[in-house]
Amino acid sequence: MPPPRGQSVEYHDLTSRSSIDSFASVSDWEQAGLVLPSSRSHRSFWRRLWRSTPTWQPQRPRPRRFASPRWSPIRQLLRIGLSFLVVLISCTALFFPSYTRLPPHHQSVVERATQSDQHGRANPRNERIFIAAILYDPEGTITGGRWGESLLQLVDLLGEDNVFLSIYENDSDEQGEQALRQLEDRVACNKSIQSDLRLDLSTFPRVTVPGGAQRVKRTDYLAELRNRALRPLDDPAAQSYDRILYLNDVIFDPIDAVQLLFSTNAADAPDGVARYRAACAVDFINPFKFYDTYATRDLEGYGIGLQFYPWFSTAGHARSRQDVLAQKDAVRVRSCWGGMVAFNSTYFQRPDRPVRFRADRDLFYDGSECCIIHADLQDPPAGANVDDRTDSGVYMNPYVRTAYTERSFRWLRTTRRFERLYALVHGIVSRVAGFPRFNPRRTQIAGEVVRERVWVPDARHSNGGSYQTVERVADNDGFCGDGFGGKRGLQLIREHRQPGEDGWEEIPVPVA
Repeated sequence: MPPPRGQSVEYHDLTSRSSIDSFASVSDWEQAGLVLPSSRSHRSFWRRLWRSTPTWQPQRPRPRRFASPRWSPIRQLLRIGLSFLVVLISCTALFFPSYTRLPPHHQSVVERATQSDQHGRANPRNERIFIAAILYDPEGTITGGRWGESLLQLVDLLGEDNVFLSIYENDSDEQGEQALRQLEDRVACNKSIQSDLRLDLSTFPRVTVPGGAQRVKRTDYLAELRNRALRPLDDPAAQSYDRILYLNDVIFDPIDAVQLLFSTNAADAPDGVARYRAACAVDFINPFKFYDTYATRDLEGYGIGLQFYPWFSTAGHARSRQDVLAQKDAVRVRSCWGGMVAFNSTYFQRPDRPVRFRADRDLFYDGSECCIIHADLQDPPAGANVDDRTDSGVYMNPYVRTAYTERSFRWLRTTRRFERLYALVHGIVSRVAGFPRFNPRRTQIAGEVVRERVWVPDARHSNGGSYQTVERVADNDGFCGDGFGGKRGLQLIREHRQPGEDGWEEIPVPVA
C-alpha cells in the first residue's frame, strides 16, 4: 500500500531501531554525519572531538558591537603608558625612595632615642642647647597641643640639665596666656617664659612710606620679637651654650630635631660631631609644597625654583640642587629656615658684635630677617665672584621635615618616597616659568661701592620720598633683598587691626 501523500518512507513503519539508527532520521548516512566503522568515520570522530574541546578549539573573533578600530591603537598606547607609569612609581617608592633610608650617623641617633627612657639619652656628649621660640597663640592650641608635647619630649631627649628654654609670646589673650603657663609648669629645664598681652608698637623703629606716613616694617617687627626670645643670652652671667635651636610654631618630630642638631654634616667629621654655622629643616605647607621661599637661597644666592622637589633651580652651578639629588643631609645653601633651625651658638655669644636678627635698611629690597641672619653668620667670599663659593657653613637637611598642619605632617613620610620622579619636570617647568627671579643685588660683595637707583624716604616730599640714584656701600645681605620671591614690595604691620584682617599688609613699589 503506498504511503499517504506527504509522508516519508522512513516514518511509515516505526519498527524497532538500533542505537545507530537513532542518530539519523534521513537515509543518507554520510550527509547525516553518522559515525560508521570506517577510516572516514574515524577521522570524522577525532575531528568532532577536537572541535568540541573548548580549550583547544580555535575561536573566531566575534565582531563587537559599537567597536571603533580607529581608536584601538591609541587605547593600547594609553594602556602601555599607564602600566609603565604604575611600574615606575612603584619601583621608585619601593627601591629608590627619596630621603627615607637614614645614613648610619642619623640612624644611631634614632636608636639612642628609642631604645631607652633615660633623660638625655639622645645627647651623649651632654651638649648645652638653648631653645628659643616666639609664639602668637590666642587660643592656646600651640602650647597646649602637639607643639607643646613635642617640646617636652625634646627636652627629655636632650636632658633637662643640658637645656635652657626661652619663649616669647605676644597678643595671645588670656586663653593663650593660661596655656603658656601650664606648659611652663611642666617644663623641667631652666627657662624664661615671657608674655605681653598687648604689644606696645611705639617702641619699634619706623620708616617713612610713600604718602609720608610713619609705619613699622614687618621685618623690623619680626626681628625685634625674635631677639626678645634671645634676651637671656644678653645676660653677662649667662652660661655658654654649644648650639641654639630656634623653633617656629610648626608640627615637628622631637627625634628629627635631635638629628638636625647632632647629625647634620657629621658624616665626614673624624670625631662624629656635627659642624655647621646653621642647619635647617625643610618645611611644607602641604604634603608636596615647600613653604619658606622667602628665607631660602641656594649656595650662589639664587631664589628657589618651583616649590616642589628638588626645590632649587638649575641656575648657575646648581650645587644646592645637585646636593639634593645626591640625597645629602647637608645641602649647601646661603640661607634657609624651614620652621626649625640649629645654630652654632658661638656667633650669638661672642663679646664683640654678637649676631642678632635684623631687617634690611632699604624699603623695597625687603629681605627676610630669617635670611639676613645667615648673611651675618658667614664670612665674605674669598674672591670677587660669589658664584665661585663652594661652601658657606649653612646647610639644609631634607631628612628633617616640618609642616604647618597635622595632616600634611602625616603624609610627609609617604610623599617623600616618590620625590625623585619630579626632578626632570621641576627643571623644565622652572625654566619656562622664569625661576629663579632676577635679583640685581645677588652678586654684590659686602664693602664694595655700588651705584643704584633706590627709594629715598623724605618726609618733606609730597609723596614721602622719591627715587634717587645714589652711590652706597654694599651690605652682605644683597642676596636676601629681592623681596618676596622676586616680587619687590614692602610689608607693613597693621596697627589698628580689625577682625578678619591679617596682621600685616603689603604696599607695591611706587611708580617712578
